[in-house]
Amino acid sequence: MAAVIIALLLFCFFSRSPSLPTVDPDPPAARRLPDIIIIGVRKGGTRALIEMLNLHSDVVAAPSELHFFDWDSHYLRGEDWYVSQMPLARPGQLTVEKTPAYFTSARVPERIRRMIPHARLLLIVREPTERLLSDYTQMYHKRLEKHKLQQTLETLLMHRGELDLHYKALNRSLYHVHMRRWLQLFPRSHIHLVDGDALIRNPLPEMKKVEEFLHLEPQINASNFYFNQTKGFFCLRDRRRERCLHGSKGRTHPRLAPELLRKLHDFFHQPNQEFFQLVGRTFDWK
Repeated sequence: MAAVIIALLLFCFFSRSPSLPTVDPDPPAARRLPDIIIIGVRKGGTRALIEMLNLHSDVVAAPSELHFFDWDSHYLRGEDWYVSQMPLARPGQLTVEKTPAYFTSARVPERIRRMIPHARLLLIVREPTERLLSDYTQMYHKRLEKHKLQQTLETLLMHRGELDLHYKALNRSLYHVHMRRWLQLFPRSHIHLVDGDALIRNPLPEMKKVEEFLHLEPQINASNFYFNQTKGFFCLRDRRRERCLHGSKGRTHPRLAPELLRKLHDFFHQPNQEFFQLVGRTFDWK
């Protein structure tokens, strides 16, 4: 009898299937530090760029400008707070954040380098005079909404007959000054330049270059864009859903006197050449 019982026990032991580790077929999404940061430039087309990049299924974007690296009040909250502001991302997806003020903030390159040394950086630039005019236009409307006293662009630009380098909108268009700080801490291969003027005229070629830089599977195509005749610029189409950028985009710029416009173009000529030399490419700017 005892032998029968032992035999039964041995049979049960050896016939039992070994337990296998449980494998989650669909790992949960999580928040993490961004893989991509759109660092600027202000009024260069950063909103259009992040919206177009978000068309790709392997990219998820933070919902707003976080100003983490340029505002001490946010930076001092630490990495955990920054991560908590990120969108949920599945394994294999890239997270992107954009804050245009990063490009011109002196402290930002070092802070990003310390926290996310392998971040891929996107910088979108426009012809400097056009960017300046767009910058002024945005501030004009913001002051208008708050019923604040307005100043003409000519007043802000000129001081004792010369261009005022202390005017922030003018300084932001001196791309070479700010770019030098970034290249001191990040290799040129980590920074991709997007032509903001080309993105407005024909977005697809610029977005294909972005996909290539980020090593993304090609997905964004011509069907994602359509030209809105009323607004005068390209809008987006995603899974049959159509959307345009906010109404604040595409505002009419102020008209400058021809001599002042010429003065700006002349002023930016040498800084533009220095910028071209720094980044190893040229742009079709006046």
